[in-house]
Amino acid sequence: MTEGTKARVVQEYVPGKQVTLAHVICNPRPELCSLIGVEKSGAIGIMTITPGEGAIIAADIASKSGDIAMDFIDRFTGCVLFTGDVAAVESSLEGTVRTLANVLGFTPAPLTRT
Repeated sequence: MTEGTKARVVQEYVPGKQVTLAHVICNPRPELCSLIGVEKSGAIGIMTITPGEGAIIAADIASKSGDIAMDFIDRFTGCVLFTGDVAAVESSLEGTVRTLANVLGFTPAPLTRT
């Protein structure tokens, strides 16, 4: 690349059904909750799904898999965000990933936790 030119990044979605992230944030700090616009809770669950429309299905499964509050769903980026106590959030994430994989043929992501 020569001086004065800018690198160009092209992003594209690869066809397929995939859970790209399934993560539990345990005991989030109040500042984090405030910054992302959720009430203080025991845990935050976050998922990203490809294709983005799968977020609607994931949100439905998650809400039926545990006592959680659904805080954000974006069908364009595939982001799902929910809160609850740690056990409920983990249960909802596990149930959602398992159902997407076993029933709908999505490639699962490992459940991670911080």
